[in-house]
Amino acid sequence: MALNGRVAFVTGAARGIGLAIVERLAREGARVAATDIDFDTQSAEVKRLTGEGLSVTAFQCDVTDRASVEAAVKNAEAAYGPIDVLVNNAGIAGRAAPLEALSDSDWRRVMEIDVTSVFLCSQAVISGMKARKSGRIINVASIAGKEGNPNMIPYSTAKAGVIGFTKALAKEVAQLGIYVNAIAPAVIETPILQQLTPEQVQYMVQRIPLGRVGQPHEVAALVAWLASDECSFTTGQCIDISGGRATY
Repeated sequence: MALNGRVAFVTGAARGIGLAIVERLAREGARVAATDIDFDTQSAEVKRLTGEGLSVTAFQCDVTDRASVEAAVKNAEAAYGPIDVLVNNAGIAGRAAPLEALSDSDWRRVMEIDVTSVFLCSQAVISGMKARKSGRIINVASIAGKEGNPNMIPYSTAKAGVIGFTKALAKEVAQLGIYVNAIAPAVIETPILQQLTPEQVQYMVQRIPLGRVGQPHEVAALVAWLASDECSFTTGQCIDISGGRATY
């Protein structure tokens, strides 16, 4: 699964799953542009990784803003060269509440960060990938996008949108050497769990047959495979990493 010479662009890279993906891709030999709106936290983590000899650079990026996304892509390509691998990981869980308690801003914030970001970042790299007839786009969805979680309607809807986006784009570019896939984690031990109530977390964990939460490095391992040449006949898929929870 060596990624020597590849350039990867990872969103939401300051912590949790995104940080684990950055580290795994870098250890596989990729040059990684780590992007996050929280530049200070991200920079501290990147300093740690570069201190270990890994090729990682921090870039600030607001994934809900087209100009910010395009600037981050331009800066990353100036530093490393054309982007071979895009990992759309940035996302939030949003506020846990029943439908009638949700505000317009609750809905729009989750939609902008979780699904509009995938649209903007993919648009920013797809022309270059088409020109080179090569590329990998990996979108981090969620098991909630398949099954739906109560009191998490915006999040469940957004992640279902990510899955639909993945399947549609994969078919558009299937014959151009570009592979587009999504992954659907269940509960992973990351800071995003702090956005949820203990009852929400318990609801999700008790539905996992393996009986535990997943770890970020386990998700990163799947992403590394999808980014590699070993993944040669898989596109348009949403691959579960859910401890057996998925029903389809």
